[in-house]
Amino acid sequence: MSLAAFLLALGTTCRITRFITKDTLAAGFRCWVADRFGDDSRPAYLVNCGWCTSTWVAGATAVYATLLDTTAWFQLPAAALTLSYLTGVASRWLD
Repeated sequence: MSLAAFLLALGTTCRITRFITKDTLAAGFRCWVADRFGDDSRPAYLVNCGWCTSTWVAGATAVYATLLDTTAWFQLPAAALTLSYLTGVASRWLD
């Protein structure tokens, strides 16, 4: 995997993990998991824990990046997700 693909995979992992564990748009999903499995269940913990979720997101992203790192199928969505994440981080510092 190239350095560029690695950095895009890193940004993608950060953004998807943040979306699952913290974003308001995914709150319904987190509530559904808690309702389905219980508030104190491992699945509920998983979707609320950035460290836990990032392991699974990173694994899937690494496979995706390794197989498709030189194609637009990886580069475009990964660049968009990475830019989204970096913009969110920058906005926290600048606001």
